[in-house]
Amino acid sequence: MSDDNRNLLIFAIIAAVILLGWPIVAGQFLPPVPRPTAKVEQAAPPVATKAAEGPASPAPTSAAKAAPRDRAAVLRETPRLAIITPSVRGSINLKGARIDDLVLLRHRDAVAKDAPPVRLLSPSGTAKSYFASFGWAGDGIVTPTKDSVWTADRPQLTPQSPVTLRWVNPQGLRFELRVAIDANYMFSVAQSVANPGSTPVTLKSYALVSRSGVPGEIDTWTNHVGPVGVFGPGANYDITYQNLQGQDPTIWAKMSGTSAKAGENYFDHRGGWLGFGDIYWLAALIPDQKTQVHAGFRGTPDNVFQADYTTPAITVTPGKAATQTARFFAGAKEVGLIDSYQDAGAIANFDKAIDWGWFRVIEKPIFYYLSFLSRLIGNFGVAIIALTITVRGLLYPIAQRQFASMAKMKAIQPKMKALQERYKDDKERQQQEIMALYKAEGANPLAGCLPILLQIPIMYALYKVLILTIEMRHQPFVLWIRDLSAPDPLTPINLFGLLAFTPPAFIAIGIVPILLGISMYFQFKLNPAPMDEAQKQVFAIMPWMLMFVMAPFAVGLQLYWITSNVLTILQQRVLYARHPEMLVPVK
Repeated sequence: MSDDNRNLLIFAIIAAVILLGWPIVAGQFLPPVPRPTAKVEQAAPPVATKAAEGPASPAPTSAAKAAPRDRAAVLRETPRLAIITPSVRGSINLKGARIDDLVLLRHRDAVAKDAPPVRLLSPSGTAKSYFASFGWAGDGIVTPTKDSVWTADRPQLTPQSPVTLRWVNPQGLRFELRVAIDANYMFSVAQSVANPGSTPVTLKSYALVSRSGVPGEIDTWTNHVGPVGVFGPGANYDITYQNLQGQDPTIWAKMSGTSAKAGENYFDHRGGWLGFGDIYWLAALIPDQKTQVHAGFRGTPDNVFQADYTTPAITVTPGKAATQTARFFAGAKEVGLIDSYQDAGAIANFDKAIDWGWFRVIEKPIFYYLSFLSRLIGNFGVAIIALTITVRGLLYPIAQRQFASMAKMKAIQPKMKALQERYKDDKERQQQEIMALYKAEGANPLAGCLPILLQIPIMYALYKVLILTIEMRHQPFVLWIRDLSAPDPLTPINLFGLLAFTPPAFIAIGIVPILLGISMYFQFKLNPAPMDEAQKQVFAIMPWMLMFVMAPFAVGLQLYWITSNVLTILQQRVLYARHPEMLVPVK
């Protein structure tokens, strides 16, 4: 067997292993994250905490298991302050001063127009409780707890009308929370404490985000889902919910640029932000960027997770007051909005809330270009087609050089075979003579790979854009394709839904992936047929293997590839007309 045939056989075996073994590997290493079966209650902050030691924020604790209660009933049980903005609706719980009820008006749970808005925050006692809390802790000082009832100076919070919440402890210490919100998803919180007494008091403020349950989204190497912290030049996407359950208690010690020590989950740093990120949603605490904070994550085996930070202790002298400021982002990871907060200089590295990865330099321009095209055209699928035409147009000069080089390589094949035969016993001399032949003929054996290599990062960048950016979520194309960020839902395996069963993802090949396989088949047919039978067989099955591999991917990515294949077929016809020698079999 020749080296070429051996390489092709190895390739075919590897491709088959990938095709058949991927579902097994994915099931083993990317299992669905289990959903919790019980609700656990957030602990109250301790009455007395030494101001100079440890985090002041209450730790998440496991409590007796209880069935989640109806959200509407829970919301009715406590006094509330309405939140009304163009982007969100919800309420602040005056019992505990928690931001724990929030829906996102610009985004819906499903594609259907009558689908309810996405719910992000939910009060304690309900399924998947998710809330933010701001408070104080001090040595021997009675501070507000989760049961403290605050008073508000107005009935609702809007972008035009901030709200001040007040609570006074038995010694007369006055606590205030001034809460403001912009027209999008950013809360601003000023925590104040006034000391009308005769002795100084020492306290430190804290802020926390508590989350019960693990989301159904899967954390993968292409997109982080879970706890995320940015303290320094980069983001940490390594920490997971499993880490917080005790499997890796030293995760923060692995971060560079922090003061974490082995065995600690907390560290000291100036600025930064931390919280919990889903694919499209984010709840993040943003301390005053000039303040040193003690920050980190905690969790329990019962799926209660917490992100929190504590500011340094301050002493409030009699007759004086102290204020700590913070912000809380609770909303959708809309790229333009996230970038605007960062560009304003308010939050460093806030764009890392979206896990762009290594190809950020390609992904973000593709995103903004796609957004421009979709606004211009009015259809996101057509915008993807326009993007493909743009990319192939930019690569066309390279493709021309590729075909010219391939023509030269094909023309010198007889000379190469003669050299291989002449120096078959002297491999070093054979390589020297072949390289001299390449130079003399102006041929480059790697030129044919360049367009493919250039398209790989573009394909990957588009894939990331489709799965990461909420702007691509629920974007329709035509007919049954109502979400270009999801796989094609229509498959002939169940007679397009007429049969009442859902086929396994491995065989649920949609219409668009089938069209992708057909386009690849015709593209391969235009290539000169190889003389070797083994090569012919590999090239014959490759389009259909790739069809199965691509079927689970976003239909928008498949649309890009189909358009690219059609353009390649047209391009090949033009280039074959210019280089007819490519169609002549080598003898």
